[in-house]
Amino acid sequence: MSATKPTPSAPIRVLLADDQTLVRAAFAMLIESAPGMEVVGQAGTGREAVELARTARADLVVMDIRMPDLDGIEATRRIAADDDLAGVRILVLTTYDTDDHIVEALRAGASGFLVKDTRPADLLDGIRTVAAGESLLSPGPTARLIARMLRIPAAPPPAALAAAGLGALSDRERQVLTLVARGLNNAEIAEALGLSPLTAKTHVSRIMGKLDARDRAQLVIAAYECGLVTPSRSEAP
Repeated sequence: MSATKPTPSAPIRVLLADDQTLVRAAFAMLIESAPGMEVVGQAGTGREAVELARTARADLVVMDIRMPDLDGIEATRRIAADDDLAGVRILVLTTYDTDDHIVEALRAGASGFLVKDTRPADLLDGIRTVAAGESLLSPGPTARLIARMLRIPAAPPPAALAAAGLGALSDRERQVLTLVARGLNNAEIAEALGLSPLTAKTHVSRIMGKLDARDRAQLVIAAYECGLVTPSRSEAP
């Protein structure tokens, strides 16, 4: 059964996936203390995370990448590929400086990432952002990380992107995609291009449909993989 998108009156149902018991306990205490959130399950392995995602009816999974049995990337891939879990969002936790798999997690279907030593308030804000259907991407760090990781041979881009490339997009949609890849939100895109926020949002939705992208995080990956956006010198690793 797919997750139901949380409403203002319904708490965000969070599943925690991390192989460290103390980390899960700390996150659980933090999340349970926040208004409008509840922890509906805890998993110590990626396989457990996939199973609990199917049974706990979570809205969002906070997913560690490095776990035994099945790592967080493969667990993310399986959840994202399950039609019955189409509404489940995934927020990946990473050590950032040492973890070279974050882009693969985004490719697999994660909606964003946070470093493990992030401030508690930022973790809660990240959960709210991703649960609301947005992506959690910081323009500078994301660009540097993607630029570094895309030098490593990876899985093929999404099917629609591979088949049609940028030819599927109008000139305006290419402009919008470029700004999405630079980390701008809909309001900032609208201001930059002289559009209304609603029009900018519509463009983003159409681009996602044409490129068969799950969310904005995958649009960022697609823009870099196509060469539409290349890292500036300040973004290079």
